[in-house]
Amino acid sequence: MTSPLLPLGPAPRPATGDDLAARIRVLGARAAGPGVVGLERARVTTELDGADVASAVLDLTGVAFGVSQHRPDVTWSPAAVTSRVPGTVRRLRVDAHPLTAVDLPVDVTAEAEGLRFVWVEGSDGQVGFEPLDPDDAHPVAGHARVAVPRAGLVATVHGLLAVSLQSQGIQLSDLDVQLDSRGPRAAGLRIDAKIRKGFLSAAVTATASASVDDAMVLAVGDVQISSGNPLVAAMLGAVRGRVEAAGNRKIDLAAALPQGVRLSDVRLDVGEELVITARLG
Repeated sequence: MTSPLLPLGPAPRPATGDDLAARIRVLGARAAGPGVVGLERARVTTELDGADVASAVLDLTGVAFGVSQHRPDVTWSPAAVTSRVPGTVRRLRVDAHPLTAVDLPVDVTAEAEGLRFVWVEGSDGQVGFEPLDPDDAHPVAGHARVAVPRAGLVATVHGLLAVSLQSQGIQLSDLDVQLDSRGPRAAGLRIDAKIRKGFLSAAVTATASASVDDAMVLAVGDVQISSGNPLVAAMLGAVRGRVEAAGNRKIDLAAALPQGVRLSDVRLDVGEELVITARLG
């Protein structure tokens, strides 16, 4: 499968790290939809070594990502390609301390090594690049850490759920989310909510568990939904079976990744922050 070409402005290709960084900032501004705010705060630093990008560091601290589904199409389609030069991003680092995703502060540190691409020049006098998928002969190594505050996560879930229920005429009056660690790769979830629709008010409880084994298979189980109110329990009965069946399943995380990308470890730490770490390679 051919990857889309991404434009970097007039040819020839950038000859300095500062030039490449400036072009990446322009591309990012074009690619950002209306739901992205504060992109001018992002910092980009790159170093070139011939056709390779020896280092690229993206600092997204202060950038906010909303829920807008609109994503501008910034792909480039020259009438003809006049030059193709392979290159590699030897080291890519992404930092955000934090960025904001739908009002939730998210702290991110991620690094990847060995990302292949091609410099492309077109007959229209423009230059761009084509990302290449990794494969077994050209694997990608790296690691990532993502952390969100527990209180912020509960507040975000409350807001999203309240909006979703409101469209059905249901008011969410209270919500409590408990996430408990059951080991380095396992956690339990309990959600207690109070809802109101017309004269009917009731408490609803949902529970689930998740764990990842040594083969990097995610198992989601113990999914249950219940209510002490018999009327609400009866209404839940219509969907309980489908929800519990959909939730109790296994996902092979390693198999879901493309060739050349191997998930070697994943960890979950639960405290005042929910921290997920992963290692590739």
